[in-house]
Amino acid sequence: MPVTNVTHDIDTRTIAIHAEFAAPIGRIWQIYADPRQLEKVWGPPSCPATFVDHNFTPGGRVNYYMTGPEGQRYAGWWEIIAIDEPNSFAFTDGFSDENLNPVDNMPVSTNVYTFVEEDGRTRATYVSTYETAEALQKVLDMGVIEGASSAINQIDELVRS
Repeated sequence: MPVTNVTHDIDTRTIAIHAEFAAPIGRIWQIYADPRQLEKVWGPPSCPATFVDHNFTPGGRVNYYMTGPEGQRYAGWWEIIAIDEPNSFAFTDGFSDENLNPVDNMPVSTNVYTFVEEDGRTRATYVSTYETAEALQKVLDMGVIEGASSAINQIDELVRS
């Protein structure tokens, strides 16, 4: 399993997920830069993602939704803050309504994804920081750690295909 460690800290309002992939850094980067590949791993297996917009540049907007087993949709958005290809990218992530408009009363996080290659493998660190401890607790209660971990754990299979 790619996910090696998961921690959360209410005081710092963060979730950190560490993973290691059996692929070079460039291959892992391609997954996040290409919306069709990202669709295969963004949502957990039971909620595949569809990326409607994917402007993967600083200041760019990404809109997506995940479709649950009963056909229900869970939408979200990113605003790209910074990109250092292939080492890292940062973005703001939030929830959207059915028309892909941001939802004001739901948690928003600032995320930094970093990648380091070593011996043909890639170590990844995914850090999400929430605006408040209450916002972090809300996504923890929604199962964000389990969902994100199961999504990330799909990456090794994708890079093997």
